[in-house]
Amino acid sequence: MFALHQDENSARRAPAIWRTMLNIDRGLVNLVGKLTVTGGVSAELRRKPLLMTANHIGVFDAFVLMAACKRIGINPRFMLAGGILDAPVIGPALRVSGHLRVDRKQASTAIGQFAEATEALRTTRDPLIVYPEGRISHDPGLWPERGKTGAARLALAAGVPVIPISQWGAHEAVYWGTETVNGPADLVPLAKSGLSAPMRRPRFKVHFGDPVDLSDVEPERPGAGVRAHAKIMQAITDGMVPLRRDELDKPRFHDPTRPTDTVSPWKKH
Repeated sequence: MFALHQDENSARRAPAIWRTMLNIDRGLVNLVGKLTVTGGVSAELRRKPLLMTANHIGVFDAFVLMAACKRIGINPRFMLAGGILDAPVIGPALRVSGHLRVDRKQASTAIGQFAEATEALRTTRDPLIVYPEGRISHDPGLWPERGKTGAARLALAAGVPVIPISQWGAHEAVYWGTETVNGPADLVPLAKSGLSAPMRRPRFKVHFGDPVDLSDVEPERPGAGVRAHAKIMQAITDGMVPLRRDELDKPRFHDPTRPTDTVSPWKKH
């Protein structure tokens, strides 16, 4: 049976600043829309290192994931881009909270960070959330993109269970906007959509799936990361189907700023 109550031990482990941020986030998500959470994390898994992998559908979905985790009583950490962790004010708070850095520009840096993340994942009870896609999906239907094998390789190297998280609805809160922000004008679409969201009250749906079965993937064999990645991405995709049953083709909500130049290899419905 899944535990959907507050895990007091988990709450005590999280730094005070991160608990405060999670409480503020919960209020923000409740203000913007309505959150529904299904599934959960078993009591047994809560006592072990754990990797969580989620689909990426919008700039607001990390806030929704945080609120969903808070709802079921866990305090997650994220693998975040270096730019976020280096940002004024919010960066130091996130670093103190134990979030991990990922920089893909230099191979030597990435290798060191992978080793660090593997060790951190092995030695902590706080679950780590990773977006295997690496960016918000460009698929016209907003199904998961092909993604990268980093999360799968991390799970195999650390030898930890993987919980697939499927989500839907967060894309309706704030527009995609633009790949990079070069000035105030680039923030206008995000601000307009975000400020109108509390009036539209989008429905945020998050499902915590069963652990992905990677028992038949031998970590030392060539291609292990690719095979594990495929299993993880398919589990995330399958978990999305019940969440968006009446809009399997394309989202009803149209975001004119989001690119639609890729095709999901995981959609089978």
